[in-house]
Amino acid sequence: MIRCLVVILCLSVLIIFPFSVFASQHKSVTQYQEISLIKKAVEDFLYANTATLSEQVIVNVGKMDKRLILPKCPELEPFIPAGGRLWGKTSIGVRCDSQLATWTIYVQAEVNIMANVLHMARQVSSGQTLAYEDIAPQNVNLTQMPEGIFTDAAQVIGKVATTNLTAGQPLRAQMLRAPYVILRGQTVNIVAQGRGFSISTEGQALADAAEGQVVQVRNKSGRIITGLARINSIVEIQP
Repeated sequence: MIRCLVVILCLSVLIIFPFSVFASQHKSVTQYQEISLIKKAVEDFLYANTATLSEQVIVNVGKMDKRLILPKCPELEPFIPAGGRLWGKTSIGVRCDSQLATWTIYVQAEVNIMANVLHMARQVSSGQTLAYEDIAPQNVNLTQMPEGIFTDAAQVIGKVATTNLTAGQPLRAQMLRAPYVILRGQTVNIVAQGRGFSISTEGQALADAAEGQVVQVRNKSGRIITGLARINSIVEIQP
């Protein structure tokens, strides 16, 4: 009887022990941070921080190594690293700072901002004034466009091409200038106004100038005066 009892006890230990090990392993596995939740936190963070943009925003979070093992975090905290940006290809930090876990990783992402950018609809020669039929909008990713592009037709209509422009070319600020209101050699009215007085005399413009630009003129006595170009052949002198 004593021998049988010993065998039964031994068998009981052998049966119980594997189950206790499995339970321990299962518990540890559930404490790992899910990679999908990290990616979702980054995506939500990027959309939330670009919500004020009027353009369409498309966020793509880069692939993360599924073998990455991190302690489970009760609250993920995405952030923009120093020198980071919410534009184009970027890196977003995600940290965990709790009593249960402390870690920081960086996730690659791409923020695409889609908008209608003005392109040339046909060829335009240097010196030609742009009209509505000269331009056409194209929906493109702003993060892949050069600086100084235009999205509003009112910004370019009536402007003058500073170089030859070809069809399909995106319009940039340096390609255009405001039309001249004063031409070199033109006779202008030099006007000086102040509190209680107004003086006007004729002069000759020494350069071309657009509205509001600084221009030099020579008055009747030969003196060179600097003023601001205005419409109707006026050069305004600041007293």
